[in-house]
Amino acid sequence: MKSFWKIVNDVISISDILLEVLDARFVDETRNIELEDKIRQSNKKLIFVLNKCDLVEKQAIEKQKKKLKPAVFVSATKRYGITMLLHEIQKNSPNKEKVVVGIVGYPNTGKSSVINALKGRASAPVSSQSGFTKAMQLIKVTGKIYLLDTPGVFSYMEKGIGKHALRASVDFTKIKDPEAAAVFIIEGNKDAVSAHYLVKKKADTEEMLAEIAFKLNRLKKGGVPDIKAAAQALLKDWQRGKIKT
Repeated sequence: MKSFWKIVNDVISISDILLEVLDARFVDETRNIELEDKIRQSNKKLIFVLNKCDLVEKQAIEKQKKKLKPAVFVSATKRYGITMLLHEIQKNSPNKEKVVVGIVGYPNTGKSSVINALKGRASAPVSSQSGFTKAMQLIKVTGKIYLLDTPGVFSYMEKGIGKHALRASVDFTKIKDPEAAAVFIIEGNKDAVSAHYLVKKKADTEEMLAEIAFKLNRLKKGGVPDIKAAAQALLKDWQRGKIKT
């Protein structure tokens, strides 16, 4: 963890502008306030990049626009909002020949995809699993703009497996208690889960998970719902963006 913070501190020092890549589906959970404070204390420009905006409703986007400034909504995989993001970078760029833009954020918010979209072609490794980017990289975007990538940073104070599952900073295959993580997601997103799996919304979250097991035919001998298998399936669908909030 200390090595992560050392890299991030170096990125803040080197960069003229910092982009914090957030997941538009759960902005508050993917913000790193400690990191934002470090950036501001260094008198560096901070731009919020809310990725995966194609997975949220317009009303939610408008709400976040009022809350975070400056903020740019993008869908890196669909290249939506990338021109607007470049414009925002240029608008906040100092008058110098070489402008370095640091890219920071939690794992799996789509940092590498944002970099690739800005550059126009695959230039940084992209994976649906966390921790894929292993080292700092400097990537040229235009004649004067360079992107500085850094590994995803966990706040060392946060250890909640539900939150890590929610924002996909821990891959679903590596979550030791998938049932608890799935319940955490269902509790905060009952409408979305109900609509995706076509099950009734219930006060008892574990009952909903059992219904999902029946729907997905995740059953043990005797027709008993396999709760663990259903939880793993839900986590997989959530982390791959199939459950739209």
